[in-house]
Parts: sequence; C-alpha cells; structure tokens
Amino acid sequence: MPEGQGAPASPQAARSAPDGRSSAPAACLQPHSLAPESPTPRRGAVRASVPQKLAEALSSQYGLNVFVAGLLLLLAWAVHASGVGKSDLLCFLTALMLLQLLWMLWYVGRSAAHRRLLRPKDTHAGARWLRGSITLFAVITVILGCLKIGYFVGFSDCLSATEGVFPVAHAVHTLVQVYFLWGHAKDVIQSFKTLERFGVIHSVFTNLLLWANSVLNESKHQLNEHKERLITLGFGNITTELDDHTPACNCTPPTLCSAISHGIYYLYPFNIEYQILASTMLYVLWKNIGRKVDGSPHQKIQFKFHGAVAGSALGLAALAVTIGVVVVYLIRIGRSKTKSESALILFYLYATTLLMLMGAAGLLGIRISRLEEQSLDESKNPARKLDADLLVGTASGSWLLSWGSILAILCAESRPSYTWYNLPYSVLVIVEKYIQNLFIIESTHRVPGRLSEDIRTLRVVTVCKGSHGSGASLASSCLKSGAAAGDLDRVGDAAPQGGQEPRAGNGRMCLREGSGKGEPEPGWEEPGWEGAPGPAGRPHFLRGNARRSVLRNIAAFLFLCNISLWIPPAFGCRPEYDNGLEEIVFGFEPWIVVVNLAMPFSIFYRMHAAASLFEVYCKI
Repeated sequence: MPEGQGAPASPQAARSAPDGRSSAPAACLQPHSLAPESPTPRRGAVRASVPQKLAEALSSQYGLNVFVAGLLLLLAWAVHASGVGKSDLLCFLTALMLLQLLWMLWYVGRSAAHRRLLRPKDTHAGARWLRGSITLFAVITVILGCLKIGYFVGFSDCLSATEGVFPVAHAVHTLVQVYFLWGHAKDVIQSFKTLERFGVIHSVFTNLLLWANSVLNESKHQLNEHKERLITLGFGNITTELDDHTPACNCTPPTLCSAISHGIYYLYPFNIEYQILASTMLYVLWKNIGRKVDGSPHQKIQFKFHGAVAGSALGLAALAVTIGVVVVYLIRIGRSKTKSESALILFYLYATTLLMLMGAAGLLGIRISRLEEQSLDESKNPARKLDADLLVGTASGSWLLSWGSILAILCAESRPSYTWYNLPYSVLVIVEKYIQNLFIIESTHRVPGRLSEDIRTLRVVTVCKGSHGSGASLASSCLKSGAAAGDLDRVGDAAPQGGQEPRAGNGRMCLREGSGKGEPEPGWEEPGWEGAPGPAGRPHFLRGNARRSVLRNIAAFLFLCNISLWIPPAFGCRPEYDNGLEEIVFGFEPWIVVVNLAMPFSIFYRMHAAASLFEVYCKI
C-alpha cells in the first residue's frame, strides 16, 4: 500500500530522507494514517442482511401481539369483565410458558449436539454477577411458587385446578430458564436465525407478561391496604370499596393460610425483579442473533473491595437507617391521623437527606471522571445500550410521580402541613436521578487505559514538535516502525519498563520502537486539550490510585443507597399512596392508575441502577 494511503513508511524511506524535519512532522501531524482503512461493504453482504431485517421485524411484531393480547386479558380480569376469569388468564400464561420450555429444551439439546463447534460469544452480555443475581431472585421465585401451591391446597374447595397447575409450571419454567441463561446468555446465534428470533422474542414477552401479572397482583394488594389507611388520614370523601379476589370458602387451618397469604405478597418484589431481569437478558440475546462480533479483547470485570471502606460504611449506615424508617413507617401508618402524618414526615426527611447526599456524590464522581483523559467507547454493544435505555426509561416513572406531586402541592386549595415536606423530596427525586444517570452512562462508556483521540493526537504532535536533525529522524523512525494506533493509547500513561528511553530534540520524549511507551524529561508537563488540565494540572490527591479510590467509594456508596431506596416501595412504604393530596387534586381513580403504572418502573430503576453501579465499581 502506498505511504499516503495509511500504510506505515518503510525504514529505507526514513533513512533516505535528506532532512529529518520533513519526515517527522508528516508522521506526527497525521495520526489518523496509523488507523487501518474501513472496508467497503460488499453488495452480497447487503443482500444477506435483508432477510435478517425481515425476520427481526416479523418476530418483533409477533412478540408485540402476544404481549398486547396478554395485557388485555390482565385488564379484563382486573376490572371483572364478564366472561373472563382468573383461570382463563392463568391458562394463557401457562401455555406461553410451556411453549417457551419446548423451545429452550430444543435449543439446549441442539447446542449440546454441536458443542465442539466454535461459536462467537458476546463477552459484554450475561455477566457473571448478573447471572448470580438472577439466580438469587429465581430461588425466591421458586419459594413463592411453593407458597402459592400451599395457598391452593388450603382453598382447594373453591379454587380452579389452573391455580394449582400455574405455580408448578412457573417453578419448572424458572429453573429451566435460569439454566438456559447461565449457559447461553452470551451466545451469538448464526444458524436457524429466523426460528431462533421467534423463540427468543417469545421468551422475552412471556417474561414481560409474567412480570405484569405479578405487578398487578401486588398492586391490588397494596391498593386495598391504601384504601383502609385513607380513613385514618381524614379523607372520607374518597371511596373505600375494596377490590378483593379472596376465595369465597374458608381455609383450613386459618392461621397457616393467613401466614402464607402475607408471605406471598412479601416475596412478590423479588419475583418482579427476576422476571424483568430475565426479559432484559433474553432481549440482548435476541439483538445478538446474526450479529458480527468484532475480535477486540474484552476487559474482564473483577470485583475488588480494596479502597472502598468509607463509601461502603456510609452506604451500610444508610441501609440500616432505611430499614429502621420502613419498620417505623409500616407500624405507624394507618393507626391514627397523628401517627400517619408523623410517619410521612419521617419518611420525607429521611429520603430528602439521602437524595441530597447521593446527588452530591454523583456530581463529584462526574467531575473527577472528566479529569481523566480517557476515550469513550462508541462501538455497538446491545447490552450497554439496553442498560442506558432502561435507566432513562424507568426513571421516567419516578419523574411522572414527582411532577404529579409538585403540581398537586401548587394547585391544591388547602394543604396539610405534612404535604410541604413532599415538595423538596419530589424535586430531589428528579434531580438526583438525572445526575446519577449521567454518572453511570459516562462511566460505563469510558475505556480504562485508553486515551481519547484528541489527547492522543496532541501527544503525538508534541512528541515530534520542535525536533531537529537526528532527533527528528529518531522520532520519525520510532513512529514508523510498528507503533500502531492501539499502542499510542498508552503514551504517557504506562510506566517505562527497563532501560532509558531515547530522546528527541528539545527534551521531547520519543516512543520506544514497537512498544508505544515513553517517559518525559523531568519537569516536562503533559499538555491538556483545549484548556483542560493535564495530569500535571490536577490536584495531587486526584492522581492515579487516589482518584480511582475516590471513584470506588462513590460507586459503592451509590450502590448501597440505591438498594436502600429500593426497599421502601418494594415492601409497602409508598407515600405516593398515603399522602392523599394528589388524589384530591387529580381524583382518586386517575391518580391510582398513574401510581400503579409508574411505581413498578420506579422500583425497577433502583435495582437496575444498583446493578449498573456495581459494574461501574468493577471497571474502575
């Protein structure tokens, strides 16, 4: 390839140059010439992608139709539509699970028969810690199924057989699906792609319907408790008619049945998280079908606790306070008007303080991360893109509730004193999630150990700038003798390994031949880019390991705080229900509909943000 087309110059050309000054700047001022040319897509490849796009469109439409049909059945059962009972809904969900089971067993069997074939893997998908989390939630889901079987046995005189078959099928489905995800979440399917697309998308929407069914059952239970609490707060003008699906017959023994019934609703939050996590992992598998995976190495994420003592201690303290607040809230709410108001005030003060600390930690983390001269990874990554989309999408549930509370406070004709504590809480929910999303998305897109393109270009230019005579020729030969674009990422970051580095003129450093490493002269300051401070311009305590230690502590603190904020709504501490002011302004039924739609997304956001922050911690 000619030299002007991106190929490195030969050593003979470098030696034959009459003047070193003319060759060195040419190599330095055109760093993009070190990168290989992007291949032109062939016409055959474009034609081959047409059936894949068609199969993707057909399978997605199939999945959406299954999901819409299931949602309508859920809605019909929730509003007691004539001719639609719970048995019809459970039969539909059981049929979907059995169909998914057949497909998973076929896929696992075919994979085992061809296990000796080398198959491409998406190293970013199905991280081990994610599979461990879904396994934990799956175990609790199986326990929930056992409780449902016990509930069916207690009320067997007046329950249909489908209510006994469904938990058994769900438990089997859960066990097989976890096994499938452990073994095949990283697969990049390249054969039977049309069939696999339909099988995977069917699995995605089956899990979403199971998630919606769990959310609906848990929401109806919370709504019944909420209607009873409203009387104690003095909102007598709001209807308190209970929407209960309790069987008409008596359970034997009554004490055991009551314990089982309460245990079921306490385990629903874990089942809800399991279903949505399974849906996201299967969606990434669907997006990877037919994808061409690049051969770039993937940095393995390793968990190390070193250097995060302060952040972990603060986070555990927040977790302990959260548990105490939730216990007090659940004990006092609904007992009397005074106790209910004090419980709401306690929650608002606790949540406002915690959100302020989280927002400050997120801002500090963003500021420190931007001091580092690292490039952003812009490669296609379905798992990472889905994580970012879920962060923003599920955060909109909390934003909807917060804006509703703000409008209710501003527009209400009369405002009880405790409702004013809701105003700063609602504002901070909006601001904190905005800051946290920015911190997580920027951190997950940064590539450890790789400088940004602008910084690399400036450093290469600085290496050769001002060089004279043999020094310039030496710098040119260093750049032309095998220093690839990936090697330039480590200029100024990696420590020299033995020996004295060659120097170019004017005290500038030169790259070691074939290694891409260099060491500046004493007193030489590394340049920034467009006025941004380089390493020499940073505060001393924010360099190297100290900077990484601060970021680890921030990530650990935010991780534990998100788990802390997941606990209250997941286990019944929901001031959006108990405040009462929004229901007067917007109306009882409209506001309850908004809460029931937005609350599941708000709860899932905290768990998903915690998972993303764990990944950020491991990457630092």
